[in-house]
Amino acid sequence: MPTTFLTAEWRNLLMANYAVDPTILRPFLPYGTELDDWQGTHYVSMVGFMFEHTRVRGFSVPWHRHFEEVNLRFYVRHQDPQAGWRRGVVFVKEIVPRTMIAAVANAFYGEKYLALPMRHHWRPAGEGRLDIDYGWQVGGRWNELRATVEQTSAPIAAGSEAEFITEHYWGYTRLGERRTGQYEVVHPRWNAHRVLDYRMECSVAQLYGEAFVEPLGQPPRSVFMADGSAVKVMGGERIG
Repeated sequence: MPTTFLTAEWRNLLMANYAVDPTILRPFLPYGTELDDWQGTHYVSMVGFMFEHTRVRGFSVPWHRHFEEVNLRFYVRHQDPQAGWRRGVVFVKEIVPRTMIAAVANAFYGEKYLALPMRHHWRPAGEGRLDIDYGWQVGGRWNELRATVEQTSAPIAAGSEAEFITEHYWGYTRLGERRTGQYEVVHPRWNAHRVLDYRMECSVAQLYGEAFVEPLGQPPRSVFMADGSAVKVMGGERIG
């Protein structure tokens, strides 16, 4: 039985969701998983959010409790022999501001973390609005996810695209041709804020490869902000 590896709060998850040709994703697909889709569309999501009150195995590490993350992820499922279908995510790359965070995640989970200078801003924008900005620096250039959102949130509707995007509770990592890591992320259902305006500036080719330039250059199919919650990341297991 896996034990809790990390506890934290994930807050203000800005999620921009882009349609993508599945042939782009298949080279990243871990053994034992298959691509998941919503009504025939395969998605990648650019996600920016805050880790807060982070503890690893119950311990708080100074200067590593509160930090930003920006990731590019897509959606898969795995059929467990006992539990049935598990819906999860695969990360193309995850950006954080601390080298130790990246090293620990890559070592324990086989993830694709990269440490870069980062920043974020949450500012009231008047009339019940909030400006959200997550930034990361690549080669001296600031990239950003920026949005204006409504301050009020509402439950995510059952059967909606937003439910598909948020209700994936497993992470899968490719460890080899026939080996995959899996771990569970435990959190309650989230509420979502309506996005009124959105902009992304990103060094896509440099970070993710030329194959992602075209899909991430198109307007997203949807953008919303999940309010987030306390989360638990469980210890990893192996498939294959």
